Amino acid sequence: QVQLVESGGGLVQAGGSLRLSCAASTSIFSLVTMGWYRQAPGKQREWVTYITSSGSANYAGSVKGRFTISRDNAKKTVTLQMNGLKPEDTAVYYCNTWPHNWAWGQGTQVTVSS
Repeated sequence: QVQLVESGGGLVQAGGSLRLSCAASTSIFSLVTMGWYRQAPGKQREWVTYITSSGSANYAGSVKGRFTISRDNAKKTVTLQMNGLKPEDTAVYYCNTWPHNWAWGQGTQVTVSS
């Protein structure tokens, strides 16, 4: 079973930045599209962004222009650079394939204060 380990979350003021990282324990990492998702308190988990095996990315409208996804296939990691954070970005962030197909990791908490 693939294990996903997210890290890099924290508490930041509005307008600040965070860099999230996700490590995947699978030999097929370079072949799959990877995504970031988030779940805010009381809300359903939602898709944030994904990056294909060739490096093409797509973003949800709410984060476009502020977040950047990247991947390192050699290290089997996917990174989410988050700039211009807003209080509404507060959520637990998860990585997974897109669409999600693996068991969810523990996620990493991002809290943005106003």
